[in-house]
Amino acid sequence: MVIPLVQVVRDGLVESVHFGSRVVLGPGGEVLEAGGDVDQPGYPRSTAKLMQATGMVRLGLDLPPDLLALAAASHSAEEFHLAGATRILDGAGLTENDLRCPAHLPHDPVLHDRWITEGRAPRRLAHCCSGKHSAMLATARLNGWSTGDYLDPAHPLQVQLAETVAELAGEPVAHTAVDGCGAPLFAISLRGLALAVQRVATAPHGTAEHRVAEAIRKHPEMLAGPNRDVTQLMTAVPGLIAKDGAEAVQIAILPDCTTVAVKIADGSERGRMPATLAALRRVAPEYDWDDVVKRCPRLDAPNMVGL
Repeated sequence: MVIPLVQVVRDGLVESVHFGSRVVLGPGGEVLEAGGDVDQPGYPRSTAKLMQATGMVRLGLDLPPDLLALAAASHSAEEFHLAGATRILDGAGLTENDLRCPAHLPHDPVLHDRWITEGRAPRRLAHCCSGKHSAMLATARLNGWSTGDYLDPAHPLQVQLAETVAELAGEPVAHTAVDGCGAPLFAISLRGLALAVQRVATAPHGTAEHRVAEAIRKHPEMLAGPNRDVTQLMTAVPGLIAKDGAEAVQIAILPDCTTVAVKIADGSERGRMPATLAALRRVAPEYDWDDVVKRCPRLDAPNMVGL
């Protein structure tokens, strides 16, 4: 079962509807809203990076905040992103050739076109997940594990990360697949995803979770990029954490740790943020969301009405 989350309205007439699932948790983890398939297993896609980064810090990964945010990123391949991933690899005595994510052009469409115009070839470092992969390699090296097979679900690193995901979500991993970057992908429910990211955001000082959350709050530019909606939202609302995932998954955690998790059933990217903003407007009316959208071009979605 799914529910309508976003309408496309043209001159007062509903033209299209995006259905999906949504869950909202209060600061203490209580369910404020739930609709759709919130308890059915699904793929969190790149929103899982908050949990994976937490798992790597638990395994001893010690990065400065900007690089730790990059470890949880789906970055745009700005030059500072490429330099950051290189710093992670250099610190572990590794190179771009050790990465097992595919070679890509930048995720950001402006940078993508610029690279083509300049005749630049796809690179593994330019893949939006290269920060995560660099951190995985560094964690494997730190623990004396093999690096050539670090993406194998049976690798000690991935076994530990799966356990971290299950612990934070409060439920077992329902299925293990392969994400678009080649890394293992652990299926959990949307409710479990909301609980997991909230636990990262609310963890006490000194924990791995707290380090990841604070790194993201301090360096939203590393998590995505200046032309991405999640970075613009985090910049406009200091203390908020937002993370997108493929197939229209989105999480947002307000400074008071009220948490929104959304999945658009048809995977349509355009419905992801309007659905999230609609939930944020309801649970946090104290913010001037119209002003936030006005100041953040990537959040403006003409004719899109979140329900």
